[in-house]
Amino acid sequence: MLGSPSTTDVATGDAGRMGSLASAHWVGIAAAVVSALVHLALGVGFLGDFLETGLTVSLAMGVSFLVAVAGFLVGIWFVLTDRFRPTVYLLGIPFTAGQIVLWYAFNSPGLPAPPAINPLSAADKLAQIVLIAVLVVLYRRES
Repeated sequence: MLGSPSTTDVATGDAGRMGSLASAHWVGIAAAVVSALVHLALGVGFLGDFLETGLTVSLAMGVSFLVAVAGFLVGIWFVLTDRFRPTVYLLGIPFTAGQIVLWYAFNSPGLPAPPAINPLSAADKLAQIVLIAVLVVLYRRES
């Protein structure tokens, strides 16, 4: 059955599946971890701001960043455990690209002026661009 662990997988754990990961998988996983950590820091920061000020916009932003963290972590888990990989790649492309678009829209002083880029934003956007490229390569390779 698709996505179900075999008897061998249950006996050996996920280690057998991780052996099927190519270097492109690890680059994508590293990029997703970088973006997840950035989003975790931002989400916790916004939730702290909400607790101090009570601004509901801070609550909404904090929760949205933490949902993004969950998306990255679930995607990493599916890839590591060899579950639905082509589907994860295909869903990961718009998931990640959408975050770049939202970052631009929320941070731009006025379209088409580009937003200011600080080191955290630069690391996150670079990781997301790398992740999208890796997802495209993996999808084309494995589909």
